[in-house]
Amino acid sequence: MGLLLLIAGLALFLGAHTLTTMRDARAALIARLGAGGYKVVYALVSLAGIALAAWGFSVYRATGWINVWHPPLVLRHIAVGLMLPAVILVVASYIRGRIYTAVKHPMLAGVKLWAVLHLLANGDLGSIILFGSVLAWAVYDRISLKRRSDPGAPPIPVGGIGNDVIAVVVGIVVYAALAFAFHPLIIGVPVIGV
Repeated sequence: MGLLLLIAGLALFLGAHTLTTMRDARAALIARLGAGGYKVVYALVSLAGIALAAWGFSVYRATGWINVWHPPLVLRHIAVGLMLPAVILVVASYIRGRIYTAVKHPMLAGVKLWAVLHLLANGDLGSIILFGSVLAWAVYDRISLKRRSDPGAPPIPVGGIGNDVIAVVVGIVVYAALAFAFHPLIIGVPVIGV
């Protein structure tokens, strides 16, 4: 049951995010619902997907864990170390500077790195489904960005190296919060000192 809930949640969340790549369908929905209505429905479907996937993964971990392979401990250490640049890339997508300019799509790069690292560090079926699905979506989304003819969202101004310093500092703080608070308390899996 847990895996089915996880897959249903991923279908909702990633389905909503895939819709943004289908520009004609997205435009038709915006015309029908209005920009505000579209954003509300998009947010609600995305949140429902996250909640359902989290619930499904929780049920799966408690009742139906299925090991596919046993990753060596060194892969977990590598994942912990490389999560810092993954978090910095995500932050740099909002605090835009030279990192943003060099990477072009740091959000997707950070999500792809996050997914790959979690695939390397976890060998169970639920993790493979969760992180593999997110990785596949991020690769698809990056490819779709190359094919879009419209500009997408309004441009956000890009700053200089000062924004990069801020992105790195904020990224370090977020990384520490994820490693020391979020992951052990919410996910139930400590990542530091394992």
